Amino acid sequence: MIQIHPLSDVQTSQIGENTSIWQFCVILPHAKIGNNCNICASVLIENEVVIGNNVTIKSGVQIWDGVTIDDNVFIGPNVTFTNDMVPRSKQHLNSYAKTYLRKGASIGANSTIIAGNIIGEYALIGAGSVVTHNIPANTVWYGNPAKQKGYITNDGILLDMEKKDKNGKPHSL
Repeated sequence: MIQIHPLSDVQTSQIGENTSIWQFCVILPHAKIGNNCNICASVLIENEVVIGNNVTIKSGVQIWDGVTIDDNVFIGPNVTFTNDMVPRSKQHLNSYAKTYLRKGASIGANSTIIAGNIIGEYALIGAGSVVTHNIPANTVWYGNPAKQKGYITNDGILLDMEKKDKNGKPHSL
């Protein structure tokens, strides 16, 4: 069952089963949203956006044309995506830079993802980060601009730069 709050403006019919869309969301007609997603209040999703299954999008997120989000991705509150490297008022592009969030990636609150980048599988972006280039799978990044600070397993175990957990146990990815 799809749940759409009556105070949202959801124009797409391409919404998977068991997805919830909360109040004050605006979702344009060509957006595609998978199964079992949770789209919290005040989220904007444009037309050329594809969202996989089991995705959580917290409040205040804007997802512009050109963004593809794979399965099991977490996007924290107030994350912003860009899609135009040289924006100008009243000038619209025919196509936008493509940004990809791969399976299991997590983006911390208030991060900005600059257009045209790929965030690898299970990567973790810390809160408040600015992502300016591609992020490899299973890596941890934070800061402005974001810099690699460690690694992370598919199960969410944080590792240092030598791929050791907090107890000093080495892991392979």
